[in-house]
Amino acid sequence: MALSPTPAQEVTAPGLLPKPRLNLRSIFMMSMGFMGIQFGFALQNGNTSRILRSFGAEVDHLPMFWLVAPLVGMIVQPIIGHYSDRTWNRMGRRKPYFLMGAVLSSIALILLPNAASFSAILPALWIGAGFVMIMDASFNIAMEPFRALVADNLPDSQRTLGFSIQTFLIGIGAVVGSKLPSWLADAGVSQTAGTSGVADNITYSFYIGATVFMLAILMTVIFTKEYPPAQYEKYHGKAEKQKGLAITHIFRDFANMPKTMRQLGLVQFFSWFALFSMWVFTTDAVATHVYGLSGSDTKSVEYNTAGNLVSSAFGTYNLVAAVYALMLPFIAGKIGRKLTHAINLFAGGVGLISIYFISDPAMLHLSMVGVGLAWASILAMPYVILSSSIPAGKLGIYMGLFNFFITFPQIVNGIVGGPMVKHIYGGQPIYAIFLAGVLMLCAAVSVVYVYDPASIKIKKN
Repeated sequence: MALSPTPAQEVTAPGLLPKPRLNLRSIFMMSMGFMGIQFGFALQNGNTSRILRSFGAEVDHLPMFWLVAPLVGMIVQPIIGHYSDRTWNRMGRRKPYFLMGAVLSSIALILLPNAASFSAILPALWIGAGFVMIMDASFNIAMEPFRALVADNLPDSQRTLGFSIQTFLIGIGAVVGSKLPSWLADAGVSQTAGTSGVADNITYSFYIGATVFMLAILMTVIFTKEYPPAQYEKYHGKAEKQKGLAITHIFRDFANMPKTMRQLGLVQFFSWFALFSMWVFTTDAVATHVYGLSGSDTKSVEYNTAGNLVSSAFGTYNLVAAVYALMLPFIAGKIGRKLTHAINLFAGGVGLISIYFISDPAMLHLSMVGVGLAWASILAMPYVILSSSIPAGKLGIYMGLFNFFITFPQIVNGIVGGPMVKHIYGGQPIYAIFLAGVLMLCAAVSVVYVYDPASIKIKKN
């Protein structure tokens, strides 16, 4: 698909051509693959804990298994970002990484619920954890270049729209991925763990997820065009040529990160520490605090019912995020990017804290409305703010390095979260959810102090 200019052109830096504005169809196709990625992420986020619990993991050990995701992301994303900035072939700059990640991710989605089939080699729990690691690495290979692609192709005036549409498509994929196990169970597919240790409705959901993931990525690869190097330089400027080892440049770029990126790091720490707690502990928190089940009752129909509720509620926050994402450009245009993000993070904090006070399981969906507002903003606003401060030729690497501020808080949580539940909270994971809400409120306060270069330009003009 051609990158189609419209009559309105972007005002840009001296010496650079104004980047053409894209039509809505081009922007949608550009982010269609992210919908497939989030479909897979939703299946992982909503079901990995109960899959690992069915293989014998203890609740206070879950954060250690979830550590795989941020550790892999911290390593993979900067490397992929660095090399995607320097890649150009017949497929493009970012698209080769989309496709490679999609193939590996689809294989991992199929293998995870079948980990018990390999128990002759190692215990199913460790095989499952290994497949989670492969899945996370593959997700990160496919995901990282999408943020850079939006910044590559869109002028600054369309980036809020671009990231918002990306968030909308992320939400659509996440809604279906989150609710699919419940839909299959309602359709009569068994939700009782069989010899594999994983219920059929979960297994089939992962098979469907692998198919959707691959098809969505192919849509972006086929229908999105990237600017070739010569044309790219006309819009972005000539990138500095670098020699030597990639790791040297990655560390140097990290040390010289823009001021805005450093400040957003604190916001991201609070936000993603909270999200990690939500993904890891919500199933057991709801099962014990709302349903009154014991912490060891992990293979019963009642526990799977609680798990289905949580997965469905996660679908609710993703649905809210999908719809609300389309409103973000208008809201940010009226009150500014930072205030928009702060208000949404506050709503997320209130939503998480409210889970402690619910007694009717159906109320979990209401709590997730606030989380949905925060999730839409987390997936869009930090990247919109950051993209205005990144130097030419560094979009891929800095989008990858920015992932450090997503993975580091999850690693910290993975190390301390389990012991806190066991030794401080007396085995009650509901308190981890309450703390997550408090930290989301802290993120709302800290974003107010972030330097947004684009807002300064607007004020001067």
